[in-house]
Amino acid sequence: MRPKGRVPNQMLDHALNSAPPRRCNPTRPGFPLTIVVAVAIVAGLGFTARAQNGQTFHARLSPVPVTASTVSKITGSGSATAVLEGRQVTITGSFEGLASAATSAQIFRGPKGIRGTAIFELTISKAPSGTLSGSLDLTPQQADDLVKGRWYVQIQSESAPDGNLWGWLLP
Repeated sequence: MRPKGRVPNQMLDHALNSAPPRRCNPTRPGFPLTIVVAVAIVAGLGFTARAQNGQTFHARLSPVPVTASTVSKITGSGSATAVLEGRQVTITGSFEGLASAATSAQIFRGPKGIRGTAIFELTISKAPSGTLSGSLDLTPQQADDLVKGRWYVQIQSESAPDGNLWGWLLP
């Protein structure tokens, strides 16, 4: 109610005659979307932090794609494990059954199933069966590539210098 004789102020009248503001009630359908988005972002950041602290990745090493001329030269199998602690990754693995002695092992960056570019050298036994290992300090981009499955281990051998075994490091 307004006192008589005064000019109405529409904004003041609206404020005085409108209902009080509604409080946020998470059980109602009107729960603000911003709260949901904020919780999702915080949960995602926590997952990223865990992914870079003690996350383990495994690879099954199997023959690279073969042709009629390379089918007898590309044999064997193996496995590799990578453990990411902060920005350092430690890689270990073993292999067996190569048609000739292993010559090198590398980490490559590439989409799953597609050849990529070599980015790191690993230490490997120069024999048809043996082990591989390496410890690497990573940039933030390299750690992200590992977490997103863009890394694979590849072993080269005397009879298959372009690749004998390979396998993507996946969580």
